[in-house]
Amino acid sequence: MSQKKVILTGDRPTGKLHLGHWVGSLQNRVALQQTYDCHVIIADLHTLTTKPLKEDILSIRDHVRWMVLDYLACGIDPVYSTIYLQSSISAVYEMNLIFEILVSLNRLTGLPSLKEMAKNAHLEAESIPFGLIGYPVLQAADILMSKAHLVPVGKDNEAHVELARDVARRFNQYYGEMFPLPETLLSTSPTLIGIDGRGKMSKSAGNCIFLSDEPTIVEKKVRAMFTDPKRIHATDPGTVEGNPVFAYHDLFNPDRAEVEEYKRLYREGKVGDVAVKERLTDVLIQFLRPLQERRRLFEQEVGFVEEVIYQGTLKMEAIAQETLKEMKSLMGLSGLWNKISRVARDRKSKMSKNA
Repeated sequence: MSQKKVILTGDRPTGKLHLGHWVGSLQNRVALQQTYDCHVIIADLHTLTTKPLKEDILSIRDHVRWMVLDYLACGIDPVYSTIYLQSSISAVYEMNLIFEILVSLNRLTGLPSLKEMAKNAHLEAESIPFGLIGYPVLQAADILMSKAHLVPVGKDNEAHVELARDVARRFNQYYGEMFPLPETLLSTSPTLIGIDGRGKMSKSAGNCIFLSDEPTIVEKKVRAMFTDPKRIHATDPGTVEGNPVFAYHDLFNPDRAEVEEYKRLYREGKVGDVAVKERLTDVLIQFLRPLQERRRLFEQEVGFVEEVIYQGTLKMEAIAQETLKEMKSLMGLSGLWNKISRVARDRKSKMSKNA
């Protein structure tokens, strides 16, 4: 029986997950977990690159629990997916240091995502910390640590996987074949626009519908959703393209005929925004209900979330140590220490015998 290929995926623990996470990655992880060996990283070290203060670090504790509860509620199964805490994998720190020598500064500063991350963190160019510049190298360590074959990402993070490929290629060239070259698994799902219609759904923009939002909150948020700004009256012909309400109907309403009928009526000015939003509210509540029921069940199992993270982290620590051991052996780093320790032990043994 052939061994399953490894997938590395995960999130920074910045809080509860939202519908954008489901569309962009979670549904894909659930679909892939029985076909692949899925490693799901809780990337708390990556959070430090833009939020290094102690209060930020302490807030991670709650965020980790909320995020893993959302994972479990969505159907990510710890039987098939290994969920682990990045900062508790001791080997990743050493691997990050080793990989830093294989990447040029120009290569890192040329990544388009760096400017975007700095902008989101409200950092000026001269105040960008080294940790943020080196963020993709730590990502490469995460990917190569488990010898991942596939990394599901959006188009905006494709360059980071390419950098991990470069690191793997250079390591193999310098020291001997060890790492598979990871491939990107690009999401086929469109980026979910936020309820304000101003960009993708994100916590920082405050335009989210969270997976844990109660029905009354969902109703309130949908009621406030951006629609066609040129449409003044319900009898005015409306634009469907680029309209967030219809984008959500396309993604979450299982009744395709109903969606197409709403679109026709909207274009002809025969249905108002209120009616379309009311139906969308029902659709989203129905979609979220089973997720939230599972979430409540997992919340009631005291210690279950912690056990999932603990067992997953122990498993990944063993994998990481084996990878690091192999790296050091190929590099010749372990040989020096082995010789020193052997000679030292031999001398100590002889002195004990002569005493």
